[in-house]
Amino acid sequence: MSAFVTLPPSVVVAFHSGYGHTAVLAEAVRRGAADAGADVALVPVDTITGEQWQQLDDADAIVFGSPTYMGSASAAFHTFAEATSRRFSKGRWADKLAAGFTNSASKAGDKSSTLAFFATFAAQHRMLWISLGLPAGWNSTTATENDLNRLGFWGGAGAQTPLDGGADTVHTSDIRTAEHLGARVARQSALAAAGRHAASVTA
Repeated sequence: MSAFVTLPPSVVVAFHSGYGHTAVLAEAVRRGAADAGADVALVPVDTITGEQWQQLDDADAIVFGSPTYMGSASAAFHTFAEATSRRFSKGRWADKLAAGFTNSASKAGDKSSTLAFFATFAAQHRMLWISLGLPAGWNSTTATENDLNRLGFWGGAGAQTPLDGGADTVHTSDIRTAEHLGARVARQSALAAAGRHAASVTA
């Protein structure tokens, strides 16, 4: 039997950033996934090109990101989501892995609604959702706001930046949490690829 040659998983971070905060998180997801061994591409969905659509189609995993505006993803992200309808109808993204992250000015800010939208969007594409995989931080007398997952989200990575703050005010903990999400997606993508190979060998 020939040895199994492990190829780096392909991860695409498909995101919209209104004022730069979500772009900081997208870069953190990219960095975490790359450090975990994945080939990673960043795709700003409001300027997406034909080549970037192909990257999405070829990816093992797609991580969705958007600011939370009025309790959901941004209009630009919704426009992107609606533009995937032909891929949805053909099942082009079926069985890819998916995950998500979002940012808002308030600590809660209805970010769970945006993460739920991402999960539903992924489910409609028949993708497999990867949760954040972290316990909640900053929820005891011995905890601090520097804990990973300081805002206590479960379905994906949630971040908070001040309404009047620039991209440089994204909290270090939120950046590290986004890096964790990227690394988790990369590891799960590698495991899924190894599982598919094992199944094909024993079939």
